[in-house]
Parts: sequence; structure tokens; C-alpha cells
Amino acid sequence: MTDALVIGPDATGRQLCLAGGRVVAEAPAGAARLPCRDGRIAPGAVCAHTHLYSGLAAHGMPAAEPSPATFLEILQRVWWRLDRALDEASLAAAAADYVARALLAGTTTLVDHHESPCVIEGSLAILARCCEALGMRALLCYGATERNFGRDEALRGLAECATLADGRLVRGLIGLHAGFTVSDQTIRDAGALARSRGTVLHVHVAEDRADVEDAKARGHRGPLERLQALGALVPGTILAHGVHLDEAQVGLADTAGCWLVHNPRSNEGNRVGYAKALAAGRRVALGTDGWAADMAAEQAALDRLGRLHGDPATGGRLAAGYRLAAERFGAGEDPLTPGALGDLVVREKGTVRHVIVEGRQVVRDGMLAGASFDAIEAEARAQASRLWTRMAAL
Repeated sequence: MTDALVIGPDATGRQLCLAGGRVVAEAPAGAARLPCRDGRIAPGAVCAHTHLYSGLAAHGMPAAEPSPATFLEILQRVWWRLDRALDEASLAAAAADYVARALLAGTTTLVDHHESPCVIEGSLAILARCCEALGMRALLCYGATERNFGRDEALRGLAECATLADGRLVRGLIGLHAGFTVSDQTIRDAGALARSRGTVLHVHVAEDRADVEDAKARGHRGPLERLQALGALVPGTILAHGVHLDEAQVGLADTAGCWLVHNPRSNEGNRVGYAKALAAGRRVALGTDGWAADMAAEQAALDRLGRLHGDPATGGRLAAGYRLAAERFGAGEDPLTPGALGDLVVREKGTVRHVIVEGRQVVRDGMLAGASFDAIEAEARAQASRLWTRMAAL
């Protein structure tokens, strides 16, 4: 890690000093300098919900046959087949390709939700090594589930969450896939584990009506209320999607101190609906749910869909993502001020020129500073071809 760095002044006259991975008021003597008089300094973007394991999907994933007609069929015929087909090599390649593209797009934090049922133990270490090697800040968890191998699978997933030690760049969360794939006891265990480790949960909530109907069948008003009843709405918990929450339920999440994450491109692609009730929330961030972590593209999709659905509250979600990351890493919530995360982007004419994470320059002149993108992409393509073969055999 670079100990101290002065960035700028940029085209607006802004200059920022970094030391110890944070923004500081004044740089120590001898700090390195990064001039950017033709650029503009901005906070790095945060993708508040994604799936690194999907990183190979862009490399020729065959269409499902027959074509899925419902969200549950999309899960069963596409994503749950892909995650079962993953091995260690394909997972590492997927993560590297996804992280590299995210950094080049100016994204400096990924909040990941992982599943690989045939590679549970050690899977988070693979993701953490990738993030640390390329310089990506990340919150990682394994999405515990019972959908393949029952309760033992869930216990193994929760145990995997507990293996991740917090570091400067990577910290652990406790994951649940979604309420409709786990028992009450697994939800209770996840909440207890999060509290014992001083962290929070990351879980899909009300992405599709199937999750709502499942919770109702179990005697609850919805999946959010089920999490609350079972002690899993730990303050700071990250609730992905919330498409089928109403304003009162969004208020419940706010009162509990939880984050909601809107994933507009994924919701549109999966035809699950538009999360309009999130407009009532005070802690709503922006994610991609496995789509490329280009947050400018995600924001543009949110703005487009917001106009279509009469949603006036599509702004501020990228800023909320920064606050979420700052909360988990113990940094100041106001970016570009002393105490903030040292995660910055310099753009020139709208193009990402430099990226700094934790005070370290990880993209220089539009190229990865510590790795070859071409080599990463070549490995991803090779592993993708093998992955599609394994998927076809399931």
C-alpha cells in the first residue's frame, strides 16, 4: 500500500491528500504525487450487491433450453446450474474478470453474495485473494442455503462465512441466499452468528413474489417480517432487491437500521418488477446483482426505469452505497473529506483515467496497475468454455 499520496490539483482546482488508506487534511512530507490537471477527482463507486461467481456469464454462456418462463425457472435452469458447475479454477477466473472490469469502470467497492454448492469450503478465500491482488475493496459472504443438500449445506455455508478474517480491503458478512431456500433455524443461526462476529447479514429479500408467498405460507406477512421474527434483522444488514416490499415494510427496514439495495437492470431482465416502494427508504443503495459493476450504466438504467414507473427518488443511491461501505470499514461517511475512505477515481472527458483504493493506485492511465487485463480475460474465456460443458451435463 502506498503510505501517502497527493492527488491533483484537478481541472476544478481540487487536491486531495491520502495517508494510511484514508483522506487526510495534509499529506506527510515526501508523499508521492499524482497530477491530474485535465481530470476530475470523484469518490470511487460502490456496487452494493453483486455476484462475482457470475463473472464468466459474459463469455458465451449458452441460453437455457427450454427458455425459462418464470423467475424460479431462471434460477433453476440458469444460475443454480451455473453455481453448481463451478470449481476452484472457474471461480477464480470469474472473480478476476469481474473485479478487473469493475475497477476499470471506476468501481472501488463490491458487496458480494456468493454461492458455489460444490466448492463451499475455501470459496471466500479465493474471492478475497482476487480482490486483494487487484486492489478491490470488498464485503464478502457465502449465501447459506438448503436448496441442494439440506440443512448440512446451510451449516457449511455459515461456517464458511466465519472463516473470513477482516483486513484492510476485505471484510466478512454473514450470507443467506433467500428466505424461501432456508429453514427457520438457519435464519436464527445466521442472525446469532452475525451478532457474535460483530457483523451483519446480506440476503435477498422479496426479489420475486415466490419469496413473499413462501413467507406467508410459514405464517409471516412477508420475508422481511420473518427475518425480524427470527432475530436476523441485525442493524446494518443488507437486504437485496425488495421489489415486492410495500412502503410500510421499507419503513420497517429503515427502523431496523438496515440497507436496501436496488438492482434495476437485473430486476428488468428477470421480469420481477420495479422496486418502487424503495423510494420511501432512507438507506437505499445501488447494486447490479451480477451484471457488470459499471455503476454509471446502472444509474442510467435506474433513471430510465424510474421515469417509466413514475419514481421520483432515483438519485442519491450511489452516495448511499458509499455510506454503506464507510459504515462497514469504520470510515467517515462524507467522501472527499478527512477521515473518508481513500478510494478515488480520476476521470478525463468522462473516461476513467486513474483509480485509487485504500491509497493505492490500482488503475493507471486506463490500465490495471498490477495485472494484465488481457491475461485475465484469456483465462476467463478458457475457464468459461469448460464451465459451459459442465453445466450442460447437470
